[in-house]
Amino acid sequence: MAAGTSFLRQCVATTTRTLVTAKLKHSSYHFSTFLLPLRTHSRRFDKIISKEISSNIVYEDDKVLAFRDINPQAPVHVLIIPKLRDGLTELGKAEARHGEILGRLLYAAKIVAEKEGIVEGFRVVINSGASACQSVYHLHLHVLGGRQMKWPPG
Repeated sequence: MAAGTSFLRQCVATTTRTLVTAKLKHSSYHFSTFLLPLRTHSRRFDKIISKEISSNIVYEDDKVLAFRDINPQAPVHVLIIPKLRDGLTELGKAEARHGEILGRLLYAAKIVAEKEGIVEGFRVVINSGASACQSVYHLHLHVLGGRQMKWPPG
């Protein structure tokens, strides 16, 4: 089996676990929503922003929202998203006009780390594009901490 095929299976398996977990936590959603292309799941973040879907909010200001991941990969796993997508579906599509919000997202990561008591050691991850296993096409940062991280992350 080619290495690329194995990587693709890992991405699909991770995404499937995340979506099934989301289905269990938000059982009011019809199962067919998970059969839609992955890019449509960015609407879920829009519904979290508008408070149509409840989430465990860690930090919020006028530009960004930070909430706990429903499928945590570390004791602390918080997602940070811009409230206005403005074409930022992934970091690889950022333009100069996005500079301010990108800075706000990173600063919010620091605030989240302080609030969670991990400011002395945490990781910020941004998956950009399908080959990086991005599964939600609304730019988001993962703040991970509370355990020893390994390198390479892999």
